[in-house]
Amino acid sequence: MSDPNSSDLESDDLLKYLENNGITARTFAHPPVHTVEESRALRGDIPGVHTKNLFLRDSKKRFFLFITDEGRTVNLKSLGKLIGAKGGLSFGSAEALMETLGIPAGSVSVLAAFNDKEKKVTVVIDDALLTAAAINCHPLTNRRTTSLTRADIETFLKATGHMPVYISLDAAPENG
Repeated sequence: MSDPNSSDLESDDLLKYLENNGITARTFAHPPVHTVEESRALRGDIPGVHTKNLFLRDSKKRFFLFITDEGRTVNLKSLGKLIGAKGGLSFGSAEALMETLGIPAGSVSVLAAFNDKEKKVTVVIDDALLTAAAINCHPLTNRRTTSLTRADIETFLKATGHMPVYISLDAAPENG
């Protein structure tokens, strides 16, 4: 378990990076959340779409960070076909998550691309998020939620050198 103060300092660095790149972010503090269910119960009335973030790997040990609306059901077999995964998709280990994105489980979000200096992770975004006025995600800690626009997220990803892949879960075959 990492020191909460350490994750807050890393989060502060990320928020400063956003500011330095002209990205306006609203950040809300709250008790730590580890699951979508905990987030719904503890986050209060933060407006916008809240995300579900899946750290995945395929059989060739390629890593993916898939971001969608927290309420969406994700079939990994169907998602794997949509993103061109080799073999089956599975959840990446906590060790691989820390090694590639520098965060513990429970703090995963698109903003973790900030820590992926070696570009080992492909960021995949569900088109369903793109119509939201505000997209909410953790800023490297599950003790905060940051609201960004689609344009903010695209600016952030470009600044970190990540070219996102956009897919539509609605295009996935129902039975995978």
